[in-house]
Amino acid sequence: MDTGLKGKTVLITGASRNMGRLAALAYAREGANLAICTSAKMDELRKVADEARALGAKVVAEKCDVSDKTAVTAFVKTVASELGSVHVVLNNAVYRGTESSFLDEDDDAWERNVAVNLTGPRNVCRAVLPLMIEQRWGRIINFSGIAPFLGTSTSKGMSKLGIIGLTRGMAREYAEHEITANCIGPGTIDVERDAFQKSKPLRPGQPIRRMGKPQEVVSLMLYLASEDAGFITGQCYLVNGGMYFQ
Repeated sequence: MDTGLKGKTVLITGASRNMGRLAALAYAREGANLAICTSAKMDELRKVADEARALGAKVVAEKCDVSDKTAVTAFVKTVASELGSVHVVLNNAVYRGTESSFLDEDDDAWERNVAVNLTGPRNVCRAVLPLMIEQRWGRIINFSGIAPFLGTSTSKGMSKLGIIGLTRGMAREYAEHEITANCIGPGTIDVERDAFQKSKPLRPGQPIRRMGKPQEVVSLMLYLASEDAGFITGQCYLVNGGMYFQ
């Protein structure tokens, strides 16, 4: 499939590892240029940038906390200056705190979840949408995860369900400018985790009895950013081995 991404600029938040890194390299192989950022892991991000440049991509790699509106605006301004515009946004940066029950979750975890998982994508989209409107073409890809579909009552489930609402709203409002907005909800994917995070076991009712491969999510990222996905918008695709309310 010819994705039509050659020469376009893809902005990826949380691009230092896991699916963010794999997505960056996948887009680079399609001939896209990259604007990548991380809130903390700059050594890892520089390695991703070097790998992408080796594939022929032009790359802007900077530290940026997506919950900081000023920082996001400055990052997008730099990207537009150096790479010309932004055509695709992959809002991959997420906050992964320790999981707890609704009554046990502290206020700091709630506020950080909202700041990164909900306000962060809002900040990025508000910064890039004027560019997409001007060029009459854009792809926005957000991440809902599967927490809201599994009945998670903490801030994680709330913020991820909010992303779906935000995505559907943008899909409707900006469709006239040939801009699409969609969500991906990965579940039980075999990725690197922080020290405090436990690997999640397969749920008893999951029909496909294995962990998902990151590449199985990345392939969907590529398709939703492609020219061929121009008539798909406002959708949420769950990549979870068939796991629903189990």
